[in-house]
Amino acid sequence: MADADVKAVAGGAAPEATDEAPKKPVDPDFEPEIIVFACHYCAYAAADLAGSMRLQYPTNIRMIKLPCTGKLEVIHLLKAIESGADGVYAAGCLEGECHYLKGNLWARKRVNHVKTLLEEVGIEPERVEMYNMSSAMGAKFAEVATEFTERIKALGPNPVKREGVDPHAAAREALGGVAMPDDPAPSAATSEEGHAE
Repeated sequence: MADADVKAVAGGAAPEATDEAPKKPVDPDFEPEIIVFACHYCAYAAADLAGSMRLQYPTNIRMIKLPCTGKLEVIHLLKAIESGADGVYAAGCLEGECHYLKGNLWARKRVNHVKTLLEEVGIEPERVEMYNMSSAMGAKFAEVATEFTERIKALGPNPVKREGVDPHAAAREALGGVAMPDDPAPSAATSEEGHAE
């Protein structure tokens, strides 16, 4: 008789061992702080298009406009996480269509390196990601923002979050002169149109 047959006869099948950690309960009130490093030519323009199309996406997305995601360094991503951002993603041009030739490819390598570093220190690597989109992909921008927010909600708050630290301000400061100035703030009536309630 096989071992499984013996166990079944002796009182039922033994539970299978799994390597998966038990899932954390999702806090319905948790609103993650998410920093997006966006390429000026494509992803930032896609976000603008999403707003113009009045597509809904979470309001917790805080964008930092870069001339190219190739300007994004490992330290910038790590600084955003260290400062308490629950999730960080780079959004650049489609692969092979970077306005600076290979900037988005360099950014992807840096994002992957940060994922490895986070895993080594015990922080979920899923908190950092890279996405590619064209300026005409407003719907894709809204979809990515929504999916990434749901992913971070499932992970829960950043374990290194500290009170009194603004992750967006810290990430922008770490970039120094690399970040482009924010566009003028839209009026209160239009600023809510592109966001979910």
